[in-house]
Amino acid sequence: MQVSGKTVLVTGASQGIGAEAAFRFAGRGAHVHLVARSAELLDQQVKRITEFGGSATAHQADLADGDQIRALAEAVPTPDVLVNNAGVGRWLFLDDTEPDELLTMTAVPYLAALLLTREYLAAMRARGSGWIVNVNSPVSRVPIPGCVGYQSARWALRGLTASLRLDLRGTGIGVSEVIPGKVSSEYFVNNPGAEERIPGAARLMIPSVTPDRVAKEIVAAVEKERAEHLFPWQLKAFEISGRLFPNLTGYLAWKTGTHR
Repeated sequence: MQVSGKTVLVTGASQGIGAEAAFRFAGRGAHVHLVARSAELLDQQVKRITEFGGSATAHQADLADGDQIRALAEAVPTPDVLVNNAGVGRWLFLDDTEPDELLTMTAVPYLAALLLTREYLAAMRARGSGWIVNVNSPVSRVPIPGCVGYQSARWALRGLTASLRLDLRGTGIGVSEVIPGKVSSEYFVNNPGAEERIPGAARLMIPSVTPDRVAKEIVAAVEKERAEHLFPWQLKAFEISGRLFPNLTGYLAWKTGTHR
């Protein structure tokens, strides 16, 4: 898909991956709708885009709230590209996680992507075109200890992606899943303790990537119409190892991971 002249909606766009993805789509000639909870940070990103000659609009919304998702869909016409990037959640053992926090980390990313995609899907079907990108985490491929709530939501997002891909085959609507390795973004600052729970084997084997690199891969996934993209290559190798040697990979994740 050529993104020039298209409309793109990016969630979680106030900072990190979402902000960089919005900037790159705008740089490719798309009009970008940026969605996040912080109006101030969104305005900063819109200013950044427009100063470089791009076109962008900010929309403040908490995607953990179904009513706000519906209001967003009413305010923003059906985009050509929907990037479900928003995600929250600390990495905790299940019995260390309060029920309200479990509900929040399930609401975003999983329910936010599920409900927002649903809002636009009928119009995309009627139009016969569109592209959906779900940005996921490595823990949706290789489980690690001490991360139950967050990890479960990411596996649910993986299931949503696979299900949509089958449902939408032949409709003109494409679905991409982009799975980067550890990203050097504000996520680990906003969720203290998560970085320390990355298993030692993964820290040694898989280098970090920047939000700008992830944004580049998101845009490329749309333009090249890629169904799935894991990167860097070391993450892909780890994921293949998990499929071919699940017991060994699981043991390494447990042995070098978080224990009580």
